[in-house]
Amino acid sequence: MSFKGLLNKVRPFFSSFLPFFLFLVVPAVVVASTGGDHGGGGGWEATDTYRVMNFVVLLALLIFLLRKPVSQFLGGRIKGIQEQLDDLEVKKKAAEQKLAEYNDRLAKLSEEEEQIIEQYRQQGKAAREKILEAAEASAAKLEEQARRTIDHEFNQAKKQLETEVLEKAIAKAEDKLRKGITEDDQRLLIDEYLNEVVKK
Repeated sequence: MSFKGLLNKVRPFFSSFLPFFLFLVVPAVVVASTGGDHGGGGGWEATDTYRVMNFVVLLALLIFLLRKPVSQFLGGRIKGIQEQLDDLEVKKKAAEQKLAEYNDRLAKLSEEEEQIIEQYRQQGKAAREKILEAAEASAAKLEEQARRTIDHEFNQAKKQLETEVLEKAIAKAEDKLRKGITEDDQRLLIDEYLNEVVKK
């Protein structure tokens, strides 16, 4: 392990215990240098040295005993925070991905909406053309049917008129023949008819 890596591992430990250490050592040194509650002189005494040494030994013992649990606690805490940060990063990426998916869907929906509108326009146009074609075909059929009906009615009226004219002409001819034929003419016509029948 490099020195920098070791320093990075030890730095959290010292940064947490340095204030605690200073909080205990500085007052002890101040009290020892001032003589504390002793009513005597202001110098450094042997008991002060023992007190500082006891304190340093106690502090070293505490550091030695608490180093592993504290580092495990701090390491666990750092690991927990790191895991939370990783989890938040994963959630952030997932949220960004979902946001991108929703944006894509919205864009596709806009495109699909335009396509659907265009399809409906095309279908409407095709339906209108079919309706117009059907209407034209129906009109052509109606026109043809009307023309046939008119022709039929005209032919019927023409035949009826011809029949009526012929009947009237025959009636007039019969009337003229009756008026213009004598008995001798009638006998002559009968004789000619009988001769022709006999010849056949």
